[in-house]
Order: sequence, then C-alpha cells, then structure tokens
Amino acid sequence: MSLRSRFSIAVAAGALAVAALATPAVAGDDWEDSSGTWGNQQNQNQSQNPNQGQNNQNARLYKGVVTASALALRSAPNRGGQIIRWAARGEVVTIFCKTRGQNIQGNSNWYLLTDGTWAWGSARYIRDIGTTPRWC
Repeated sequence: MSLRSRFSIAVAAGALAVAALATPAVAGDDWEDSSGTWGNQQNQNQSQNPNQGQNNQNARLYKGVVTASALALRSAPNRGGQIIRWAARGEVVTIFCKTRGQNIQGNSNWYLLTDGTWAWGSARYIRDIGTTPRWC
C-alpha cells in the first residue's frame, strides 16, 4: 500500500472521528416504554404518591440550577474534557445522574446533564432542586 493511500485513509478516519465527536447526542426528557404510555403511568403514580418525583415528571431525571456566571459543560467529568456547550447562571438543567470526577474547589461530584446533549457539569456549580441525583 502506498504512502498516499495510507495518508488518505488516515485523513478519512480522522474526519470521521471528529464528526462523531462534534455531533451532539440528542437527549429527550420524555422517555416512553414500548406501549408509549410512560407519561400516563408516571402521572398516575404521582397522583397516588405525591411525594414521589416532586421536582420533575420523570423520577429518573433531576433538576439543578447553574450557580456559576458561565459553566463549561464537558465531554468527561474533568477539566480536560472537551467543552460541549456553556450554561449561563440561573439556567435550569436536567440531571441524569452523578459520578466522581476531578475535584473542583473541594467537590469531586459531577452531574451528567441531558439538555439537548449529554455533557458533564461540575456539581460545585450546580445547585440541586429538590432531591439529590442518583449515582451513575
């Protein structure tokens, strides 16, 4: 195989990898089961037990508020992760779960957010609304 062919393959593979990283994954807040009745079942469960899932319609998702003036949401739970997007102070974000990551000013928890893209935000700069998110 010639050097030119190898170079072309390497360039194509690199472009594919960059496109895969740059294309955000879409995350919806309204999950459904196979019958399409998740929302109805969840609403019925909430009316039977009003203390369950108070801060959102889906008990698997949690809400938080950004407390930093601008928070970098990243591809990994550390400052070295690629910045996916920025969240502004006061923005309400949807939290899927939390995990341990790089310690940011005494807090090593990071939240996996599902607002249009899957991205990690430091829990140091996101205040929980209601219940504390579950572990990933």
